[in-house]
Amino acid sequence: MLPTPVDLTLDEIQSRFGTDEKARRYLEQIRWPNGVVCPHCKNADHKRIWEIKENPEKKIRAGLYHCAECKKQFTVTVGTIFEDSHIPLRKWLVAWYLLCSSKKGISSLQIQRMLGLGSYRTALFMMHRIRYALSHPAFTGMLKGVVEVDETYVGGKAIGSGKVGRPLGGNKTCVVSLVERGGNARSLVLDRVTAQNLHGAIMDHVQDGSTVVTDDFMGYRKMPKTFTHKQVKHCAKEYLRREKGIDVHTNTVESKFSLLKRGIVGTFHQVSKKHLPLYLAEFDHRFNHRKDTDGQRTVSSVAMRGREAIDPKATERRLEKILTKPTVGIGPTSLPPKGSMLTSNYTT
Repeated sequence: MLPTPVDLTLDEIQSRFGTDEKARRYLEQIRWPNGVVCPHCKNADHKRIWEIKENPEKKIRAGLYHCAECKKQFTVTVGTIFEDSHIPLRKWLVAWYLLCSSKKGISSLQIQRMLGLGSYRTALFMMHRIRYALSHPAFTGMLKGVVEVDETYVGGKAIGSGKVGRPLGGNKTCVVSLVERGGNARSLVLDRVTAQNLHGAIMDHVQDGSTVVTDDFMGYRKMPKTFTHKQVKHCAKEYLRREKGIDVHTNTVESKFSLLKRGIVGTFHQVSKKHLPLYLAEFDHRFNHRKDTDGQRTVSSVAMRGREAIDPKATERRLEKILTKPTVGIGPTSLPPKGSMLTSNYTT
């Protein structure tokens, strides 16, 4: 297997994977650590799989394999988010690294400029594919121990009575985060902030017997008895108390919200409710690997998605509406029209 440095930096990526051949070989070693496996029929008999020699004159590309069992040809990108992509693999690796290493995210326009991609639409679709891979269940698991739960609102200024508190206007989107202390986090979008929805999110993502810490919002009352529920009373200006050996506070989840909001305000500027779950998966991944170096965070995600391929066609279906919207003058320096779905990731 190609050696991976302890801390994979951008300079290391350029030197080690500066060509498509090196990038392809590296992905092959990640996805097939025990030898080539046919993604069509799962044939792992190396005697029944052989590599077809590259021949540009006959338009035979490098890294092409033939399976004698199903009589089909394939490459390492088949069955992954890289399938059917004309973007060089080396640029995929750089984009993946930049997404995993940018604490508050990186815009698609910035990726377009740095990688020399042909259009903003290409860069946006590329980044959404990576975010979609990070949202795959392979990266999720039940939270346990002491779990903090809180909700916040993403969007423009509230429209309504002007009172301080939870907004009434429809321009806000509710985001609920569940953070295991010393562990991972999970974020999701709720259409309505009700006790039923909040309890359902907790039961879906928190292991029975865990301690759930929330604020004093009424929606958290009457928590299912499978959990130990503790509340910190923000209305009484209480933000931390010690109770039976447990620090009752929601400071961890609130600090996570601060990263999310700084990313949306400073990097993406505007994110539609429809695509917000993809951005939440990106921020969750960086938070869950916050103790890793940028290189370790990137390698772990690429390795996981390399070994457990996802259906790229499902990715296409989920993101196809992004690409089918009409744009004005698609080109190296053109921008989508004002109000387009493409402006959900707009920045200069």
